[in-house]
Amino acid sequence: MYDASLWQPSADIAILHKRAQLFSVIRDFFSARNVLEVDTPCLSLASITDPHIEVLTSETTSLGKPLTYYLQTSPEYAMKRLLCAGSGSIYQLGKVFRAEEIGRRHSIEFTMLEWYRVGFDHWQLMDEIEQLLAKILSVETLECERLSYQQAFMRHLSIDPFTVPLEVLQQAAHEHTEYGLQEEDRDTLLELLFSTVIEPAIGQNMPCFIHDYPVTQAALAKVYQDQKGQSVAARFELYWQGMELANGYYELTDAQEQQRRFNQDKQARQALGLAQRQFDERLISALNAGLPDCAGVALGVDRLLMLLSNNQHIEAVLPFAHQRA
Repeated sequence: MYDASLWQPSADIAILHKRAQLFSVIRDFFSARNVLEVDTPCLSLASITDPHIEVLTSETTSLGKPLTYYLQTSPEYAMKRLLCAGSGSIYQLGKVFRAEEIGRRHSIEFTMLEWYRVGFDHWQLMDEIEQLLAKILSVETLECERLSYQQAFMRHLSIDPFTVPLEVLQQAAHEHTEYGLQEEDRDTLLELLFSTVIEPAIGQNMPCFIHDYPVTQAALAKVYQDQKGQSVAARFELYWQGMELANGYYELTDAQEQQRRFNQDKQARQALGLAQRQFDERLISALNAGLPDCAGVALGVDRLLMLLSNNQHIEAVLPFAHQRA
């Protein structure tokens, strides 16, 4: 509800100075590494396929005809099109939008840092994230813990997520949450357990990378064999003090496999009764032209600033939170 009296900023002016300084350090970091800053559109004629992320839309008219634009949930697709066009390593620091429930760590509009390093795999990208965080924290080096998805489940739940029977997974979810017994989707149960039990426990003393996710959670990452011969996704997420900060991939370059995953997502959306939308087939066209071998990651800048400034709510680091926008 609009309230004209809410004119003042959500964040203290001192936090806005910290925010500006954080932006400056990030830009200096990538400039020193000759990574090109890009600025892709916030509005697109097509959108993502992920059935778990809902988008905001803008309706307008053009040449007398109705036109729907989608606000970007991430600059990923546009940035990959630039990579396919020969941009080399690139980064973007800007606004993204998601139609999700507003909460302590969530805002409809937020700031994302996303970058792609040509010639890197996900291990090298994790190294670079450590270097960026060290620069931001003004320390010489920063060591982050690295746990595989399997190791995290074994350590905190004594469950092997790759082999555990469904009924055992259901019972574990029921024991730790009010849900589980009727849920038959393994990934839903795993995510429920991860967010409830594992996420609050990891990255307390130092940032923690979780890597080697199940293939069913590969999203836009390559699939490879780990040291045990298990097929896993070349994907990682970064957690710090119980907060998810970043999600990265050794990027999938196979256009046919990407199209298959698009179709799989579309079927999942239909099964869930979700609204259909125009998927970004231009990404497939770009991949057919050739995406260079690269790794990419998206990092939530507002969440990082929350940690750096010891704030518990995202509103405290935004110039104008949603109710003041």
